[in-house]
Amino acid sequence: MDTHLREYVPVLLLMLLAVGMVAGMMIGSALLGRSNRRLPIKDTAYECGMLPLMDGVPRFSVKFYLVAVLFILFDIEVVFLYPWAVIYRDLLIEHANLALFSMLSFLSVLFVGYLYALKKGAFSWRGDARGPSSTRP
Repeated sequence: MDTHLREYVPVLLLMLLAVGMVAGMMIGSALLGRSNRRLPIKDTAYECGMLPLMDGVPRFSVKFYLVAVLFILFDIEVVFLYPWAVIYRDLLIEHANLALFSMLSFLSVLFVGYLYALKKGAFSWRGDARGPSSTRP
């Protein structure tokens, strides 16, 4: 047997042991377990003493996901400011104009995106997307 193949023997034994344990537990559960001795009421969902009348997971509004995505977007954008702030002093010595204008362009793109989302009413918690000037209650 080659020395390289001999190194994989413990891995093979471990895999065989894992598969054997899983198979043994499943066969043992099927043979020793209580099957078909349960009442149907035992298999129903239990919600704090109340009978389940509707789906367990309520539907979320699309607005929730929109706000979540916008939060992630702006949060990640702000994270890009930290490396720039850490090396800001070094950038001022070597490339002062480049450092300033690159960050101003970055912040202006971020601000334009924020204004666009604000104009579209993406930050409004109401059910509609028309924003705060909506007349709906």
